[in-house]
Amino acid sequence: MRKYGVLVVDDSAFMRRAVGLLIERDPALYVAGIARNGVEALDKLERLSPDVITMDVAMPVMDGLQALEKIMRERPVPVVMLSSQTGAGTKSTIRALELGAVDFFLKESLVADAPDEEALRDFHTRLKIAATAKVAGGAPAAGPAVVAGPTVHTAPEKASAASRGVTKSGAPAYDLLVIGCSTGGPSALQAILPHIPEDYPAAVLVVQHMPPGFTGALAERFNTICKLRVKEAEEGDPLRAGTIYFAPSGFQTTARKLADGRVVLHVDEEPDMLYRPSVNVTLRSVAPVYRNRMLAVVLTGMGQDGLEGCRRVKANGGLVLTEAEQSCVVYGMPKAVYEAGLADAQAELPAMFSSIMAFL
Repeated sequence: MRKYGVLVVDDSAFMRRAVGLLIERDPALYVAGIARNGVEALDKLERLSPDVITMDVAMPVMDGLQALEKIMRERPVPVVMLSSQTGAGTKSTIRALELGAVDFFLKESLVADAPDEEALRDFHTRLKIAATAKVAGGAPAAGPAVVAGPTVHTAPEKASAASRGVTKSGAPAYDLLVIGCSTGGPSALQAILPHIPEDYPAAVLVVQHMPPGFTGALAERFNTICKLRVKEAEEGDPLRAGTIYFAPSGFQTTARKLADGRVVLHVDEEPDMLYRPSVNVTLRSVAPVYRNRMLAVVLTGMGQDGLEGCRRVKANGGLVLTEAEQSCVVYGMPKAVYEAGLADAQAELPAMFSSIMAFL
């Protein structure tokens, strides 16, 4: 059995011991070393060559964000941040994901008197997934704009008009873009959302797997770097071009068409599934509303969430684009869709934005 070495970085001796003991409850993981701050982490990284790092944020000498930035720039290794759910904690976590952290885990879930067994299994799974993930610095060069899938609907004449956001007929080819992602998603979204032009003719709905409390901070962050307005979706929000909506974590986001023709979002705790938000739930809802007027994009992430939703999109005449394996942090969600023959095309991340525009 392959075993993965973990470097535990935290300024608290209690946390280093507690996290270390929890890590070694999985026979596939072992503590390769410990560090009290970012400077020690960089030194131990060179000497111990761990497979994955758990990183605290608030530390003396060099904090977790500073250390992460240097690691991603100088010697990329998968990093899982141990985060708090406070306002400052969520913002630091979002920044860490932007800098290249593969994933994060709530510290509160690990320091309970008796950690929940399900939470512990999730922690172990995330560490093992991260240990095998691709990280910044090793990303491939941009390939061709679109890599053909089972069928390709991208027409060169439409692609040439994409910069204007319309087809040659003057009407956009789709009215809704749904992007689904999980592990590695926040970083991947940076290669897409800030490039969307102000006159983009479709509404954008992002379904990113995250624990409750984090999608709001993620939406706020993207609102500062995007040309379009970005917000966390709320009950009754009308789906309008010019706005990027993030499905709120802890809830399911669906859509319904009103008698006057407007499409509004419905945010609810049901159905209670493994993922809230779930890409499948959202796509199954919007597919019969938008039919052949929507594009679903599935980016990096573990698992198969999005597979059944994309099946519904295709059954209703919509389009599906997946991220290619070469650029995925974790090639799980897009792989399931692509291997099921549901992708109209696939693209590596550096070419994803141009591929999205090429479908207009």
